[in-house]
Amino acid sequence: MPEHCTVEAAMEVVGGKWKMAILKHLTAGPHRFGELRRELPSITQRMLTRQLRELEADGIVHREVYPQVPPKVEYSLTEIGRTLEDVIQRLEEWGAWYRAQGLPKAADRDAG
Repeated sequence: MPEHCTVEAAMEVVGGKWKMAILKHLTAGPHRFGELRRELPSITQRMLTRQLRELEADGIVHREVYPQVPPKVEYSLTEIGRTLEDVIQRLEEWGAWYRAQGLPKAADRDAG
């Protein structure tokens, strides 16, 4: 990838429908898998697992497994992941502004 494609490089790591939503919840602190599922009710278990694995592989999310029965696993932002907090906050603000404009959502456009 050419060096001038830095937005593409970023989107390879955090792009997609769910990754930024997952990261937003992790900015509040560590979460267990079930907590994330409850906070993101539209995501499937399989997709959440996949997205968390990708974020972990890219060094954005840390997976902590506690040696107990039943197993306890927590997900949190890494130091690199924490550098996205300002971006996540700005996207959240922009999303609120965009919604306030009363423009159709992408799902509405696609359905028509």
